[in-house]
Amino acid sequence: MELTIVHLYPDSMSLYGEYANVAVLRRHLETMGVEVTVRNYTCEDTLDFSDADFIYMGAGTENRQKAVLTAAAPCADALRAAAEKEAVILFTGNAMETLGASVTDVSGRVWPGFALAEFTTEETERRTPGDVVAVPALWDTPAVGFMNKCSLTRGVTSPLFRELPLGFGNEAEHGAEGYVSGNVFGTHLTGPVLVKNPDFLDVMIRRLFARKGWEIPETLPVLPHGREAYAVTLRELQGRIK
Repeated sequence: MELTIVHLYPDSMSLYGEYANVAVLRRHLETMGVEVTVRNYTCEDTLDFSDADFIYMGAGTENRQKAVLTAAAPCADALRAAAEKEAVILFTGNAMETLGASVTDVSGRVWPGFALAEFTTEETERRTPGDVVAVPALWDTPAVGFMNKCSLTRGVTSPLFRELPLGFGNEAEHGAEGYVSGNVFGTHLTGPVLVKNPDFLDVMIRRLFARKGWEIPETLPVLPHGREAYAVTLRELQGRIK
């Protein structure tokens, strides 16, 4: 069993250690007997999604996000083609915003997105950092994490999280957050979200196995103390919900 992961711009879009999402996914897959190839692309590279099974991009500064949008613009059609072939795509932090139709910066300049979805994002002068507890649409356990955003994302018709008991959603406090359609996932949660949320990681693995036509094991690997760490974090954050 072989599988290819494409990691977009780990040099500039890994502001909170997002590389760990690729590392933990690879570790779990290899534990399951999958031979994993990881291809890292920088802004100087020509992107190739032709054999990509999983495509990931993490968070960066607002300026680096715009640099990525500029560098990757010629490959937007190829990214959409990969989505149509059911490659599993996960963009976290402000990378999520690039999945939409456009990002408008604080000066009013409109930057075209990759247009995998119709939503739009508008940057604001207000930055909203903080811990998050989120209610997923696709799995049963709450998600935990951290968010640091200065934007409003409007027009999401299929959010990844139905509501945020703790945190600021796409466009409102405690509102719906993220985006999901088919195998395309986006969330403003930053950092190692797959490490912090074992059930989210399991969703990614199951989607990849389904895409490849492989039989999905009844039980998936668990990192030592992974679920214990998640339980401690969830308990602490839930204690802050008013």
